[in-house]
Amino acid sequence: MADLDTLPQLLLKNARDMGDQPGMRKKHLGIWKTYSWSDNADQVRALSLGLASVGFGRGDNLGIIGNNLPQLYWAQIAAQCMGGVPVPVYQDAIAKELAFVLQHSEVSVIIAEDQEQVDKILSIRDELPNLKWLIYCDPRGMTDYDEPILKSFADLQTDGRAFDSANSGHFQAEVDKGTTNDVALMCYTSGTTGDPKGVMLSHQNLLYCSRVFIAAEGIQSSDDFLAYLPMAWVGDTAYGLIISLLVGATLNCPEGPSTVMRDLRELGPTGIIAPPAIWEGMLSDLQLKGASSSPLKRKVFQYFSAVARRCEEYKAGGTAVSAGLSFARALGEHIVYGPVRDQLGLRRARWCVTGGAPMGPDTFGFFRGFGVNLKQLYGMTEVGGLATLQPDSAASPDTVGVACPGLEIRIAEDGEVQLKSDGVFTGYFREEEKTAEVMSEDGWYRTGDAGLIDKNGHLVIIDRAKDVGKLGDGTPFAPQFVELKLKFSPYINEAVSFGDGHPFISAMVAIDFENVGKWAEGQALPYTNYMDLSQKPEVVALITDEVRKINQGLPDVSRIKRFVLLTKDLDADDNEITRTRKLRRGFIAEKYGPVIKAFYGGAKDVELRLAVTFEDGSESFVDAHMTIQEAA
Repeated sequence: MADLDTLPQLLLKNARDMGDQPGMRKKHLGIWKTYSWSDNADQVRALSLGLASVGFGRGDNLGIIGNNLPQLYWAQIAAQCMGGVPVPVYQDAIAKELAFVLQHSEVSVIIAEDQEQVDKILSIRDELPNLKWLIYCDPRGMTDYDEPILKSFADLQTDGRAFDSANSGHFQAEVDKGTTNDVALMCYTSGTTGDPKGVMLSHQNLLYCSRVFIAAEGIQSSDDFLAYLPMAWVGDTAYGLIISLLVGATLNCPEGPSTVMRDLRELGPTGIIAPPAIWEGMLSDLQLKGASSSPLKRKVFQYFSAVARRCEEYKAGGTAVSAGLSFARALGEHIVYGPVRDQLGLRRARWCVTGGAPMGPDTFGFFRGFGVNLKQLYGMTEVGGLATLQPDSAASPDTVGVACPGLEIRIAEDGEVQLKSDGVFTGYFREEEKTAEVMSEDGWYRTGDAGLIDKNGHLVIIDRAKDVGKLGDGTPFAPQFVELKLKFSPYINEAVSFGDGHPFISAMVAIDFENVGKWAEGQALPYTNYMDLSQKPEVVALITDEVRKINQGLPDVSRIKRFVLLTKDLDADDNEITRTRKLRRGFIAEKYGPVIKAFYGGAKDVELRLAVTFEDGSESFVDAHMTIQEAA
């Protein structure tokens, strides 16, 4: 164990050197329970040997499904201790999605959070020929099950302790067999253009990315992080569990998905990573609270928001901020900015990072102006989640930062961004041909993103290469640019823009049901459901006004001419977006083909039958009538 180049080895080192220090916390019934590094190591040892007792070993794959729990993080490391590979899957995935990933990954054991997840697995059991054991963490509701493959987490650990007594050297021997090139994690891609692919990441891949991030942000053992993002997303492991293992920082698991924002405020983490959708949600809430407050508070909020925006514009342009504006900014820190950061749970945060999707400049500028050290990074599952990162002094909405140390970037002749580093994955599981497709002949990973390097050496991502197109007159068209502008509105949750090969830009808009619902209540406007609310004339007028405001800030050629309000939100269950909320553009274009035809055929309305998918995979159909709106 001289070389600490696997995650289990790091865990055992922390148990020796920082045994009494907090390694993990879990909030349950309003109380934070702390697990020291010694506790973590003991739990992992018992669990890994429990897995060995049921036949799990080197070369096997372990399915993990559930919310962020210490037991599920222990399961990740326990699988690695025995030479196996953890395969976390999205806890909100419907049975059909789970069946594909769990069958394709050939998992032999699955560790599930609770009865809900167990029921989903049992419903697809016939499609999982390799499954031998299904382990559940929460025993509530499980007493009446009579399934031979079921075993409780506690019983598995008890079996592991008995196995340890009879095989005292087994645990250490298996850990010592581990090497830095062993596959440590299998994360499935979001599958925007087809079936998800199993990305195999080695210990070296993961440790490279996390070490780079630790060095860039000065992360220490005293730091606290909130583990709330889906475990199936590589960022949860790279920016949470592995950083915790490397420096001894504490990983904190919230009580549940519904309490994340409350737990965030209570914990006040020293750093946080969140996709743009979460920052956009925070901003929408703040905008609505500001709009619904008393006239005095509303004016104060609007004034200091404008001050923050102007300060950020001056900084971005390299212009000195006047003394008067600097004084207003300092005053705003005490009256508005500091209290807002405290309300968001960011009072201790030294750094805040966003990635996984582009962020609109308005959202980015708002948080920077309010004193949040928000920065963008660029990465994807195939490179361990990190390729570029913005320095504190060069944060910008227009770039995704500079290449991380040890990583090379080149722009191909067709504008595609290509990468090379120790973080590049070992390949797609059981898909050598697809692996070869994304690797160049000279060993560079082909990202599929169109980009460029600016004069300061920062990477600029334009859009997915396959999504960049041209309007009918040849004007370049990047749909994400328009969509991000639309999503800055607190009343718009999702947007899909069209224009490639057409004479003008059009868009489908999905309202933010919660925010528009609050607005409707303030207007004494009754409604029954999403479809009813979205088609109310008053709501149509509200969104039309929002689109027209957004158009005013766009070049004439990029302005939206026609749009439609969808009668349902875009949903991952319906294959319209991925679990990480990326648009499945090809599927959307096919499903909503009649809408696109109406946009460019001059029609004033459109009839559409939409399929709605339930958790068990069954479908229902809803007939929708939508009116095309003119935004000009």
